[in-house]
Amino acid sequence: MAKQPGKIVSPPAEALLQAMTVGVVAMDRDLNITAINRLAAKIVSLPAEQIIGRPCHEVFKSSLCEADCPVKRALSTGQEQHGLDAVIIRQEGRSVYPVSVSAAPLFDQNGHVIGGVETLQGLQLSEVLERTNENTCGWADFVGASAKIARIFDTLKVAAPSDITILIEGSTGTGKGLLAQIIHQQSPRRKRPFVKVNCAALPENLLESELFGYLRGAFTGAERDKPGRFQLAEGGTIFLDEISEMPLSLQAKLLRVIEDKEFYPLGARNTYKANVRIIAACNRPLDQQVAAGHFREDLFYRLNVIRIHIPPLAERREDIPLLIRRFIQRKNIERGTYICRFSPSALDLLLNYDYPGNVRELENLLEHACLLCQGDIIQEDHLPWSIRDQAAGHTRPPEGGEPIDPATAARRQRLMEALIANDFNRTKTAAMLGIDRTTLWRRMKRYGIQVN
Repeated sequence: MAKQPGKIVSPPAEALLQAMTVGVVAMDRDLNITAINRLAAKIVSLPAEQIIGRPCHEVFKSSLCEADCPVKRALSTGQEQHGLDAVIIRQEGRSVYPVSVSAAPLFDQNGHVIGGVETLQGLQLSEVLERTNENTCGWADFVGASAKIARIFDTLKVAAPSDITILIEGSTGTGKGLLAQIIHQQSPRRKRPFVKVNCAALPENLLESELFGYLRGAFTGAERDKPGRFQLAEGGTIFLDEISEMPLSLQAKLLRVIEDKEFYPLGARNTYKANVRIIAACNRPLDQQVAAGHFREDLFYRLNVIRIHIPPLAERREDIPLLIRRFIQRKNIERGTYICRFSPSALDLLLNYDYPGNVRELENLLEHACLLCQGDIIQEDHLPWSIRDQAAGHTRPPEGGEPIDPATAARRQRLMEALIANDFNRTKTAAMLGIDRTTLWRRMKRYGIQVN
């Protein structure tokens, strides 16, 4: 007698839920929790009976809850959300728990959205940091949802996969270097080197040897061959930052590299091939530098194939909340902190500040606030005095000094911009301003600028 196939018995839904190897939370359209498995309850250290019926944000207190809830987004778009890093504040004490969050909408038999489900995958903190610091960049790493940033992405998503030369213009601190690295990572050259050169950081004689290298005996002290940045970037991308500061004599040599794909190292008799993609950046419009006679017109047209202008942060204020959330989430993961939100007054200051130093200044302000905040809410007094005093309509004098007149305030602002442009490195700032470190220190003291 032939053996009858066994009957397939479907396990109860509750048994399936509890058997899942990730935390699972189901909720209704109002984001009230309707079901939870043991792993998810364990993450927040609460029994299930104390969780069911409560709003999700009250239970998990995630770094995504305040304005970037993945379940809310899944319900509004009808699309699944995958792999979002978050930090959950656990119920006992002040400990935190890093997780990877995914969410999806739940539908009834008629296809109507009736709620959502969220999965929580526990992560080791080292794993999260490793993922955060990976040397791979995608478009999502350049935070922005404004129309101006969307237009930039539309252009670059077409241009990035090619070898076309790209010129990026934008004020100091807008993220030109990050955008260049993203372009490289989204190109066929991604597995080859990405080499940065700051054209403003070196004098002319050193810049030439840095770019093109030299051979042994090319000059006194050249005891061995030294490859230049173009050789180091072979097969990859070279990023020429602050290209408007490149001396005119070197501009002619760079033009040859672009036109002929070859260059001479110092002391060489034969040319070397240059298989590199060039991305250039400057903080001033390059066509204006051409008109002023500071930049070669023929080189400008060689660079000006795809020209991108990153607007200052003050012109894309709708991106400020996104940047704040991304930075705070990253700091929570790095430090194991649990900052969830801002007081209304602190958030109002951040949203209405002018940010002369752009995204870099915003990150510095938030770094300051995160350091001073010992709880889970950033208050107004956790922000630097500079942002608070702008809102009050005056400039704070140095400690124990007299009120600052407009001319002095302008000089102080220029000094602050120079410090911001150099990531508050005093040696680089002094070199940029053409003064020594002692003079820089005296000016900082005079204007009440304190940098650790």
